[in-house]
Amino acid sequence: MKLLCLPGTYRPQGDTWLLVAAYLEGGFGDARRVLDVGTGTGAVALAAARTGGTGRRVTAVDISRRAVWSARVNGLRRRLRLRVRRGDLLEPVAAERFDLVLANPPYVPATSPEAPHRGPERSWDAGRDGRLLLDRLCRGVPGILRPGGTVLIVHSSLCGVPRTLRLLRTAGLRARVVARRTQPFGPVLTARAPYMESCGIIEPGCREEELVVIRGDLAAA
Repeated sequence: MKLLCLPGTYRPQGDTWLLVAAYLEGGFGDARRVLDVGTGTGAVALAAARTGGTGRRVTAVDISRRAVWSARVNGLRRRLRLRVRRGDLLEPVAAERFDLVLANPPYVPATSPEAPHRGPERSWDAGRDGRLLLDRLCRGVPGILRPGGTVLIVHSSLCGVPRTLRLLRTAGLRARVVARRTQPFGPVLTARAPYMESCGIIEPGCREEELVVIRGDLAAA
């Protein structure tokens, strides 16, 4: 799939395609309202728009202006119905409810405790433990799910799979890992390896990560 990717926009990678595969294998054909959080080029949102029925409405959210424009253009080029909103995580859709939420938030451990305000690093930096946005997402997503709704979240095991499961379960969702993939570090993690070794996030010499997709289901009314 060739996608417009403006400079500074997160380019689809292994986590993108693992999330797409989990969506396609999950049997979500009857989900009428779908949300893609951290859409980047819109790759995940486009997969949802392409496979849904005529009544499906797909919304995509990203904090980056360039990502928003990339996703809009990619939707238009494919003549797919895609509503794209700019904003921080779930804030642009806080008053709405969805049957399915797909999320690929930033999750890379960084030396700064704060999220960057600009630059390509905003697509992946997520505080010193990588959970700056993940924790907010886990706590906030039940409030935008319709009864019987589902969330699929992809992230690296480096930032704590048990914590994600625990937060979703505490929020009232039934949560479990539904997909895994091990891959070598990319350029960003390779550059961060010495920092992560010093913090105990990875063992000395470790240069691969496991990506996981976690599914959380809200009970039907």
